[in-house]
Order: sequence, then structure tokens, then C-alpha cells
Amino acid sequence: MELSNVYFVIGSAYAGKSTLVANLAKKHDGIELNENYHDEKLSELDSKEFPNLTYTRDIKDWHDFIRRTPDEYVRWINDVKKECEIVELGILEEVLSDPKVKSKKVFVDTNISIDTLHRLTDEDHVIVMLSDPSISVSRFFDRPDPEKQFLYQLMLEEPDPQAALDNYRKILTRINSKENYDKLENSGFKVIYRDENRSEDETVKLAEEIFGI
Repeated sequence: MELSNVYFVIGSAYAGKSTLVANLAKKHDGIELNENYHDEKLSELDSKEFPNLTYTRDIKDWHDFIRRTPDEYVRWINDVKKECEIVELGILEEVLSDPKVKSKKVFVDTNISIDTLHRLTDEDHVIVMLSDPSISVSRFFDRPDPEKQFLYQLMLEEPDPQAALDNYRKILTRINSKENYDKLENSGFKVIYRDENRSEDETVKLAEEIFGI
């Protein structure tokens, strides 16, 4: 693929990735591939080829989703990312094959791995966004989006809601570990750290400087 007009954003939860990608696409009249853009292909996926991505599509009882141990959940998350990469690269290839996109910039909030991005593109075409790992755990259920509130309600329906919540917080702590944070921070790509005192426009300017646009 010709990726000279493609700009990737990766990083931790609550770092502002989706907001940045949306703002960059709007400002530069570009194409936005935002968080979990692989979902558009979910209904088409073969469960044998993509067992982890289709797990939630085919699940019969969502309570089973939240009852998994931290080990089971983290293993699933890691395998989901590998499958996401395949699907997201395929979607990106489709987008770039559209003649209307040739002259446009494409901004991507992606699950593509650090190693793959190093093989695919230049260092100035990737930004890592990071927030304090503790935020992802403490504020997970504070966000109003339907997915998180759905999970929260499932836990309240459990025989021991507090135990269910505690288990999920252990999961979030594992997913947002210092080890994962350090891997992103030391990826070799430029980093933008979450700053509550920085405006969205200021973050866009930081990104533009890194991307050289």
C-alpha cells in the first residue's frame, strides 16, 4: 500500500485518540478511520478464522463475558488485537484503492501493532497517545457510552455485584499495566501525553508538528 498520506494514532485508553483523529480529519478535509473501525466487517467474518473478534458477535449470554478471569480476558484481548490488525489493514487497503481518496489524508485510530507499523510506515506517520494507566481503571464506568454502561449493568445483575466489579477492575488493571504503558512509550514513535489543561486545538497542533502537516 502507498501510505504517504496515511497517519496513524495508537496508544492507551482515555488518551484522546478518537478525538484527535476526528479533529484532524475535519480540519484537513481528510478520511477518518476511527476507533474500532474493523466493526464494519464484523458481520462478514468467519468465526473459525476470527474466533476472538466474533466472540462478542456470537455470544449467547453476556454475563459470561464479564465472568472471565483476568488471565482469560487478557489472553482474549491480545488475540483480538492480532485479528483486528488483519481486518483493519484490509479495510485500509480498500479505502486507499478508492480514486477519490488518492489526494486526501487518511487519519487512523488503529489496533495495528507497533512492530507492524514500523514495517509499514515512517516514524513521523505514527503518534502514540498516553494517559495515566490509573485513569483507565478508576474512570472506566464514568463514561456515558452505551458499551461501558451495558457492562456496568451486567455486573449489577450478578449475584455478588461487588465481586463482579472487583474482578473487572483487576482485568482493567492488567490491560492498562505499566508494562503495556512502557512498551508504548518506548515504541520509537513520538508521544503526546494526556493533559487536562491542553485544548483540543492545541493537541491538533502538536500532532500536526509531529506529522509534518
